[in-house]
Amino acid sequence: MTDPDLPESEPGLAFAADVFERACASREVIQTVTGRWGTLALAALAEGPYRFSALRRRVDGVSERMLSQTLQALERDGLVDRAVLTAIPPKVEYSLTPLGADVASRLVGLIELVESRMPEVIDAQSRYQAR
Repeated sequence: MTDPDLPESEPGLAFAADVFERACASREVIQTVTGRWGTLALAALAEGPYRFSALRRRVDGVSERMLSQTLQALERDGLVDRAVLTAIPPKVEYSLTPLGADVASRLVGLIELVESRMPEVIDAQSRYQAR
């Protein structure tokens, strides 16, 4: 949906993304990448290619529908590649694009940081609940 108060971008013009701008297209990408399932799917695919069912098992708790929607959004944004393997029955494998690998490596760093600091988080949560 476009905002009638904002100028239309013209093909061929340079585009500067600014996530703080209401109409910036990067907001939707940020939402997909940083949503629970997007983050976990990208982090799992950073380990290597996965077929759909194996990826669903790796990302414990995600429904088939939600994983499918997430992978479609990540593919649309150029972060994930979907390859149909020639087999009977046909099999589909998902992997990261170079852009997806770059984004995933940063997410994995954040995941590792949060996981390593969980004792502090749990302590803070306990203190908060005690108030």
